[in-house]
Amino acid sequence: MTDEKKPGLFGRLFGGGKAAAPEPDALGSEKPAAGDFPAPEERPEERVVLRPDETDETLAPEVEVPREGGWLARLRRGLSRTSEKLGSGIADLFTKSKFDAATLDELEDILIQADLGVDAAARVTAEVGRQRHERGLDADGVRAVVASEVEKTLAAVAKPLDVDTGAKPFVILMAGVNGSGKTTTIGKLARKFTDEGKSVMLAAGDTFRAAAVDQLKVWAERIGVPVVTREIGADASGLAYEAVEKARTAGVDILLIDTAGRLQNRTELMQELEKITRVIRKVEPHAPHASLLVLDATVGQNALSQVELFRKTAGITGLVMTKLDGTARGGILVAVAEKFGLPIHFIGVGEGVNDLEPFDARDFSRALVGLD
Repeated sequence: MTDEKKPGLFGRLFGGGKAAAPEPDALGSEKPAAGDFPAPEERPEERVVLRPDETDETLAPEVEVPREGGWLARLRRGLSRTSEKLGSGIADLFTKSKFDAATLDELEDILIQADLGVDAAARVTAEVGRQRHERGLDADGVRAVVASEVEKTLAAVAKPLDVDTGAKPFVILMAGVNGSGKTTTIGKLARKFTDEGKSVMLAAGDTFRAAAVDQLKVWAERIGVPVVTREIGADASGLAYEAVEKARTAGVDILLIDTAGRLQNRTELMQELEKITRVIRKVEPHAPHASLLVLDATVGQNALSQVELFRKTAGITGLVMTKLDGTARGGILVAVAEKFGLPIHFIGVGEGVNDLEPFDARDFSRALVGLD
């Protein structure tokens, strides 16, 4: 990567000077090669963590502890790394006495660095420029415009997971790359469903990794739900078939099927995911009724390639974004929504069992830029 950068949107329109160079990538000056995954960004220190980071795939699920404030307060705290970066950048720009194309180019860069994506960043910047000239904006006004434009993009994809009570069991297939927090997310979802009065069964389809099976067993025991397991190394599609049969016989409302974490560029592993889907349809023709992809926000733009390939292979119907509290690039959710338009059902902003909640476009958009 060179230091040269094309002028941003307003620079191109009005002939402004060079935009400020973007912040270096989290791994350095070079972007990761296709299929490689950036290391998760360092997580904030001031958090309630009663166990190691969930990417270590340890066995014990999170311990419930009282957290200050409700979900909105936790959401704002979780997105604080992104909002502080965006907020301070915007404040620095719009306290300048001169408002010109170069200033808007810098705003566009700030939004791109937060991983909103080029198209969304350009559109938001254009709206800021239009409103600034029409009615004048201070830094808070600019943040409000950014939040409003982000909300417009996200409103179309902020959809609750619709569990069809006519399908028994309602089969949810969970997919994701290694370390995305997939198995932990299954436990959290199972807890939510049981709290709603639904009966749940788990299937430990990550048969390659004893830790994942044991972790799901711990969740099942803690929540008080059955879990279907097989010996390590067993055929995952066979286990999924057995789980659907057992859930149907037992009259269970929801079956959550874990799958092995896999890189999206490993063809043989992605084919195995296709096989699981084919096999369970021999028991239940319309299953899986939902295929959810768990995304780790700290991988940034690599999330786009994950969605692209998992959607083709596993017929992904919706998304769960985790670890938004571990990155200053929380705007990746906007980039994913802009490119794919897939429903975003849940987001996670912490380690606690209650730190995974249904996605709300307005709440997220305002928290993203630090607005109450």
